[in-house]
Amino acid sequence: MTLKPTQNIVLIGMPGAGKSTLGVLLAKAIGYDFVDTDLMIQRQAGMTLGRYLAGRGYQALRQLEAEVICALDHAGTVIATGGSAVYSDAAMQHLRASGRVVYLQCALDILDQRIASMDERGIAAPSGQTLADVQAERIPLYEHYAEITVDVGSETMDRALGKIIEHLNLRASGA
Repeated sequence: MTLKPTQNIVLIGMPGAGKSTLGVLLAKAIGYDFVDTDLMIQRQAGMTLGRYLAGRGYQALRQLEAEVICALDHAGTVIATGGSAVYSDAAMQHLRASGRVVYLQCALDILDQRIASMDERGIAAPSGQTLADVQAERIPLYEHYAEITVDVGSETMDRALGKIIEHLNLRASGA
C-alpha cells in the first residue's frame, strides 16, 4: 500500500518512544508538515500536560486529547500523538481515516531511562500505576490501531527513521 501525498502519517506509542523527535525527522525527510498533539493540547489548555493532569486528572486529559485529535484537519502531515490517544476510538478512527497509523514500539527498560517522572511528563494514567502498568494496558490498543509496527527502542534516531521510511515504502527527499 503506497502512501498518497495527501495522506497523513500518524505516530502512536508510549511516552518516550520517540514520536515527537522521530516525527520531526520523518516530516523533514519526506517533505511533510508536522503536528504534535501534545503541544496542541497544552496550547488549548493554557498549561503543561503535567499541570493539567495535576489539576484536572487523567480522565479530563484523555477527554481533551480526544477532542483535539477529532478536530484535526490536516493532509500530508506527520502527526505525533500523545501516548493515551488510543483510549479514544473516535479519535483513532478519525486519524485512521486520514492516513497510515504507525506504532513506535519501545522496550520498557528504554522507556524507563527516558522518562524521569510520569507526573512531570504528564502521562494520563491513574495515580499509583507504574510505567510498566501503563505499557501493559496500552500495548493491545497500540497493536489494535496500528497498520505498521516499527521497533525503534534500541535504534539510533537515524536507524529508527530509516526503518519507519522503509516500512512505509517511502523515499526520503534528501534534505
